[in-house]
Amino acid sequence: MTEALFRDQPYLKSCTATVTAVDARGFQTDRTIFYPTGGGQPGDTGSVTLANGDTFAIANTVKGDGFGDVIHVPAPGRALPAVGDTVTLTLDWERRHRLMRIHTCLHLLSAVLPFPVTGGQVSDGKGRLDFDATGPVPEKEFITEKLNELIAANSAVSDRWIADEELQSSPDLVKTMSVRPPTGHGRVRLIEIAGQERHIDLQACGGTHVARTGEIGCVAVRKIESKGQRNRRVSIEFA
Repeated sequence: MTEALFRDQPYLKSCTATVTAVDARGFQTDRTIFYPTGGGQPGDTGSVTLANGDTFAIANTVKGDGFGDVIHVPAPGRALPAVGDTVTLTLDWERRHRLMRIHTCLHLLSAVLPFPVTGGQVSDGKGRLDFDATGPVPEKEFITEKLNELIAANSAVSDRWIADEELQSSPDLVKTMSVRPPTGHGRVRLIEIAGQERHIDLQACGGTHVARTGEIGCVAVRKIESKGQRNRRVSIEFA
């Protein structure tokens, strides 16, 4: 199991680690700052530097076969490090930060539109959520205004852990119908966006987020689409 530094220290831009496994997909380390693809958020990219100074690109990061395993996928044609090697992992920080900002904004979007979420995607500079909306959805100008009000409030974003049993007794903590948080390992991570009297949003999530909503910056709703009889797709982007 890889120590997930990206989860507790999302602003960490580089770290040293020891290679623990190598296969045709890439290499694993004892710890990493690279987030693996999952939960609608793409895997991190960046670079790895070997002990001899050789540096090459990490093209993607994916989950391994075991719970908590993270595989760093190198750019094609690069020789992999060996098990036991000490390496330095460095994020493409600007890309990661944009993903953190969009991911946090999607949490705000789910608070502005209180419908069940059927799917979503975090992308570089944009994102979307799909809602199971039987009634009318507000106009994109209204949603844009509400999102930017919540962003400007500069509310704190924090995480905490609860037991699997607590999640089972509080199904409202799972907003996304298509992606269930992993259970069976004792605990589940929650992301909370604080409000003045109660939280703005509280839900199970394993992704990376900014520390305060003001860090997101100004956004706009790009379009609202009908994807079936009930499904409404709301797409956002940086303004």
